[in-house]
Amino acid sequence: MKKIAELEPRIVWKIFEEITRVPRPSKKEVKIQAFIESFADAHGLERKRDVKGNIVIVRPASPGREDEPALILQSHMDMVCEKDSDIRIDFENDPIEAYVDGEWVKARGTTLGADCGIGMALQMAVLIDPELHGPKIEALFTVDEEQGLTGAMNLGEGMLTGNRMINLDSEDEGEIFIGCAGGIDTVATLTYTPEPAPSTPDYEYYTIEVSGLHGGHSGDDIEKGFANSNKVLNRILWNLARKHGLRLSRFDGGNLRNAIPREARALAALPAGQVAAAGTAFRTLADEIIREFAYTETSMRITFEPSAERSVHVLPADVQSRLLQVLYAVPHGVMAMSFAMPGLVETSTNLASVKMPEEGRIVITTSQRSSVESAKRDIADRVAAVFALAGAEVRHTDGYPGWSPNPASPLVRKSSAIYREMFGRDPKVRAIHAGLECGLFLTRYPELDMISTGPTLRGVHSPAERVDIASVGKVWEYLRRLVEEV
Repeated sequence: MKKIAELEPRIVWKIFEEITRVPRPSKKEVKIQAFIESFADAHGLERKRDVKGNIVIVRPASPGREDEPALILQSHMDMVCEKDSDIRIDFENDPIEAYVDGEWVKARGTTLGADCGIGMALQMAVLIDPELHGPKIEALFTVDEEQGLTGAMNLGEGMLTGNRMINLDSEDEGEIFIGCAGGIDTVATLTYTPEPAPSTPDYEYYTIEVSGLHGGHSGDDIEKGFANSNKVLNRILWNLARKHGLRLSRFDGGNLRNAIPREARALAALPAGQVAAAGTAFRTLADEIIREFAYTETSMRITFEPSAERSVHVLPADVQSRLLQVLYAVPHGVMAMSFAMPGLVETSTNLASVKMPEEGRIVITTSQRSSVESAKRDIADRVAAVFALAGAEVRHTDGYPGWSPNPASPLVRKSSAIYREMFGRDPKVRAIHAGLECGLFLTRYPELDMISTGPTLRGVHSPAERVDIASVGKVWEYLRRLVEEV
């Protein structure tokens, strides 16, 4: 099997392979920061770091280009840490097990971190390519993009001098992104006094689990019809509680605010006299759900198994009712499509996770996105109103702004022309429903002219994440031309 470092262009793949060995969860980027700074020092490049932990490495201008403004290349250094349930890994200390599989580079049972590790590798390759003849390059690596964009939000004063930026956090070769959605999280908390669990043999305990879902990016994949494990599990619990007296002890579903949840699990008690009927109802409902998602979730598994696990407490009946009702009622998915850019999701919401961190508290995390600021606030308020009806305490995060498209910008026109000349076809110029850091950079540097590009990635924010090998070569050659000509 071919090694990743042996792929072409080797200057990019060698760096990417090294990056996969460096743990870099969001908010815990100390090891990747050290790697980036060591890289700069090893190649004699100037570097600087702000108090938030963002890093800029500077490549001096080539002879004759000293008077030109700097060109900024940007990516983020953290990665989404998701894994299959049977994989054992410590994301804070263990490397990703990346490998070549035909036309793709993948990871064994975990996210690959090509979002945005391949962007970092492209940046770093530009910094050390001896054949490039370009202006001054400012390579910006930001922290904590995946869990709040706090690095970009708090970029230090004086970190950048350039007036053009190429963001390398996109996922489709042949596309140039010129706008993105803004986002905000809405978090609901239900508090209660636990109730003693019903005793056996009057009640029997069961584990109900949803797994094998596609998952994916809550922005870029939200319109693809993938199932939400929290929604699927709650639908089953709601029916079994209403008709067969189910008492809920625990609900654990999803993990990350920006990922469509792939797995969810509940521990519940059923009256002994209702077990047979509940089992029949479960099988009927599970079969219906699997048929509903037959085209998008080919590996969906829904199980209902006796549990040796016993719980000391269950939710009080009124709290259980409010929880199951609100999870059923709260919206998830696409709320509106854009009329300004046909085919673009304008507004969406993601029911990201349901957690019970300790007895007496349930935390429900949701994430809203929109390319229209007022619509973003509206869907966040709508979600909050549903939670308020259930008696939950609700808070919003600060959120982040979108990036308004400017198809007539000089950088967009020039980058489109270069792509057309190189590959004999027009690139697709569009906006993306996912959040990019570009909108935040505009708050600090309002004159920036920006585009976003990158190789083809699929399954990001899930263990299905993979990067297309050939597209990395195309983007590398394209990026070199952009550096030399824009």
